[in-house]
Amino acid sequence: MEAVMPHIHPVTELKNNLDQLAKICHSENEPVYLTRKGHGELVLMSLAGFQQMQAKLELYQKLDEAEAESKNSKTRLSHEDVMQNLRSRLA
Repeated sequence: MEAVMPHIHPVTELKNNLDQLAKICHSENEPVYLTRKGHGELVLMSLAGFQQMQAKLELYQKLDEAEAESKNSKTRLSHEDVMQNLRSRLA
């Protein structure tokens, strides 16, 4: 997989070139970093990219919770038992 160079632009481009910045966000599904006086100021990203990032964060939180719960419980279920339990809940 090829490394993607970050897109870094001055914050003034928001006003002058918003369409171009939005095109970068949508076509490459990558954020655009905006700077002011040479320092990081804002991050611009597509709504789809933001939602994808939020979904990943939510998944990571749930995995952390499940891992913590697993460490505090001695009960272990086989894959077969878990699937059977899920199927019965969906029926």
